[in-house]
Amino acid sequence: MHPNVERVTKALRERGATGEIVELPDAAPTAQAAAEQLGCEVGAIANSLIFNADGAPLLVLTSGAHRVDTARVAALIGAAKVKRATPDFVREATGQTIGGVAPLGHPAPIRTLVDVWLNGYEQVWAAGGITHTVFPTSYDELLRITEGEAAEVGQAAEAGD
Repeated sequence: MHPNVERVTKALRERGATGEIVELPDAAPTAQAAAEQLGCEVGAIANSLIFNADGAPLLVLTSGAHRVDTARVAALIGAAKVKRATPDFVREATGQTIGGVAPLGHPAPIRTLVDVWLNGYEQVWAAGGITHTVFPTSYDELLRITEGEAAEVGQAAEAGD
């Protein structure tokens, strides 16, 4: 088992999560790719996006059907500027690479916002630490296991996004 998946599995167990990590047949670096392999709506995919918020990492778990509005997020958290993180920043903050970032299992806690739109799905899927793994969860469980804050983080993505 990949070390990232082991860390995520351990974190899930420690926090009493109910889902098990599932290995997908192909890499799923996007919400669309994950949804196609899982046979679910793209909105039920919880994208784990790392942002640089005034130099600090911020994890935004957004519905795969949404785009994060960085100005809205900055206002929500009181940051002067929130921007997409570089791959190096993501790896340093999470120990994981873009496309496989899990909502937990990081070297240190990361402030987390959870898109309220995920609450519209009975089951949501989040990355398991590498691009080939995911785990099922619920909106309420995702809030609990990440100690995240419920937030309106974005808007519907346009076709092709």
